[in-house]
Amino acid sequence: MTRPARRPALHADVTVARGTARIAAAFDVEPGHPLAVIGPNGAGKSSVLAAIAGLVPIESGLVSIGDRAVGDLPPERRRIGVVFQDYVLFPHLTVRDNVAFAARMRGSRSAARDAARPWLDRYGLAPLADRLPAELSGGQAQRVALARALAAEPEVLLLDEPMSALDVEVRAEMRAELATHVREFGGATVLVTHSPADAAALADSVLVLEAGRVTQRGTLDELRATPATPYVERMLAASAE
Repeated sequence: MTRPARRPALHADVTVARGTARIAAAFDVEPGHPLAVIGPNGAGKSSVLAAIAGLVPIESGLVSIGDRAVGDLPPERRRIGVVFQDYVLFPHLTVRDNVAFAARMRGSRSAARDAARPWLDRYGLAPLADRLPAELSGGQAQRVALARALAAEPEVLLLDEPMSALDVEVRAEMRAELATHVREFGGATVLVTHSPADAAALADSVLVLEAGRVTQRGTLDELRATPATPYVERMLAASAE
């Protein structure tokens, strides 16, 4: 059996302007070793993700996937899949057509629907294929957003607070389910979260962003052993309670 080609690593070294503030972050993410970006509200976490995806301009720096520089490319040519905080499903499209969206941009509607079918099956969405987003639960919407992102065959996956729209009662179950899907993807994955529980379940290492600057990187155990800032100490102490 031919072994699948190894997916490329992500390198990001970006400075993003947000009003009069500047957000700067530099990191590498190896395929199969997800990174969680964690920090307080307003730290700039989502801005860094948006810069990598090409949704906001980079003031300086670069983004590369393997040996391919993508910082000057439009979002649709970067081969980056994004799952947004509120999922941003197309409200007028069915589940099937949301998942088929990327393939529809490349060919006919019928071919796109054919391409979407295995993703609907993989994520248990086939029975929901004709529903609109307004008819879905939070967990179902999350699965649709993830299937849509991965159906585009990305090299990099970005997850922006994927648990925040879920009810507390289903969050643990969906966290475990999402962790399985992220491991199956196997590419470079970056997760933005406020939650050490999300980071523990979904990522191998953590990058802490505070006030637009990286203050620490390591595993959660390394952060617990030597917290670099009062925020890190408070965050981990609260998660242990």
